Amino acid sequence: MDPPPSNSIAARKDQHLDIVLQGLGRQDEVTTGFEKIRFAHCALPELALDEIDLSCTFLNKKLAAPLLISSMTGGPSRAERINTHLAEAAQMLGIAFAVGSQRIAIESAGDAGFGRRLRQLAPTIPIYANFGAVQLAHGFGDKEARAVIDMIEADALYLHLNSLQEALQPEGDRDWRGILEAIAKLARTLPVPIIAKEIGCGISGAIARRLVEAGVAAIDVAGAGGTSWALVESERALSERDRAVARSFASWGIPTADAIRDVRAHCIETPLIGSGGIKDGITAAKAIRLGADLAGIAAGTLEPALVSAEAVADHLNGVIDQLRIACFCTGSRDLAALRNAALL
Repeated sequence: MDPPPSNSIAARKDQHLDIVLQGLGRQDEVTTGFEKIRFAHCALPELALDEIDLSCTFLNKKLAAPLLISSMTGGPSRAERINTHLAEAAQMLGIAFAVGSQRIAIESAGDAGFGRRLRQLAPTIPIYANFGAVQLAHGFGDKEARAVIDMIEADALYLHLNSLQEALQPEGDRDWRGILEAIAKLARTLPVPIIAKEIGCGISGAIARRLVEAGVAAIDVAGAGGTSWALVESERALSERDRAVARSFASWGIPTADAIRDVRAHCIETPLIGSGGIKDGITAAKAIRLGADLAGIAAGTLEPALVSAEAVADHLNGVIDQLRIACFCTGSRDLAALRNAALL
């Protein structure tokens, strides 16, 4: 079989995956902001570590821990392997799982690695479908949204907001007029909740409020400080000028910690996911303390996902252990207590 043309969606997804795996999307100019947050250590927790309750409910679904395996993808061959391992690991751990963009499955024959088998592998955990919100301005609507939901029997639909990435891609969608109205229209017809998500530049409280008023059920801030998609796109640039333009936005965005605080202040009751540079259970604990209901982890699970479900589960069990110990050392017997843990 001939390789896909370099401008095809499949080729682009594989290029993205390779660049992230090589660490070329990692930037040092901006941080998540979590390094400024320090818990006050509780020297006398008066708790049993094993009795700490990390369970929670998110969008009416019970989870064993407040974690989400966040959206990742690749070309069809790798997407199937990655999604299989991630779905199996999420089921093992009782946590949520969001697939990468399913646009490729809608626009090509076959399921592109997003088949109903994912639900068979993960029958009891929340699975979230996904495509780019900008596609709502380019022909996607209720029919396509229902198709990606039915494809994996999803519990919710992620609409990702990636305006900077689209502006920097040689094949990017640059017309974003009417997107909010299209989201509102879709929210009125879909049988599952919509989650709005950035992909590394963060969502402000003001924008989150507008999304919620349009009918979005939950917000994933996906702030700055993790993978920089500006740097990823700089590696794909077709000219030195385009590469320089992309690299100039490497530090662009709202740091994750700031985005969580701002969105929670504007959307007091809205289910909130903190993602973007969440690298371990301590960072996840800080995200929850600042107002997130779940912590989303993406890049850290990518390499294990290429190996096996057990490798993913082993990595995330370490994250859960860290989160549990953070609760223990702040005297927090559950997540409600963690949200009120003392900070320095």
